[in-house]
Amino acid sequence: MNAMTVTLPTELRIRRAPLAVGPTAAAEARGQVRAAISAWDVPIDPSVAVLLTSELVTNAIRHETGQTITLAIDCSQGQLRVDVHDSSGAIPAVLDTPCDAETGRGLVLVATLSDEWGFYRTPAGKAVYFTLAFQPDLPLSGGPQGSIRGDGEP
Repeated sequence: MNAMTVTLPTELRIRRAPLAVGPTAAAEARGQVRAAISAWDVPIDPSVAVLLTSELVTNAIRHETGQTITLAIDCSQGQLRVDVHDSSGAIPAVLDTPCDAETGRGLVLVATLSDEWGFYRTPAGKAVYFTLAFQPDLPLSGGPQGSIRGDGEP
């Protein structure tokens, strides 16, 4: 009997993308994250990764005074990490938001669904990040066990 061995990505892979501040920034960031997950065969749930990315980008563009923010995606050491850099000095905080509020719950989602999240200061402002640990029981995108496109279709 031939057993197939799944090899998880172990080398450092990095993708950086400047995003124009505006209404299309979150969609562009989601596309970048989906593409990285697919290209790198990262065994994580892409729907979670794009949701959390969207939350971080939305927060960044809400507080950004410049023209661009930067999305950084890296994959190494058993996890996917997404950082969103902006020029704001405002420190992100999880708010105690009422259930019926229309906004203010983005970081609650990030804190709940990610394995780790946080922020750090940069020379230009700050970066907010999250990590998602690999889930070896998920099929790799484009691999022999199926495909994860990030849009619910195999």
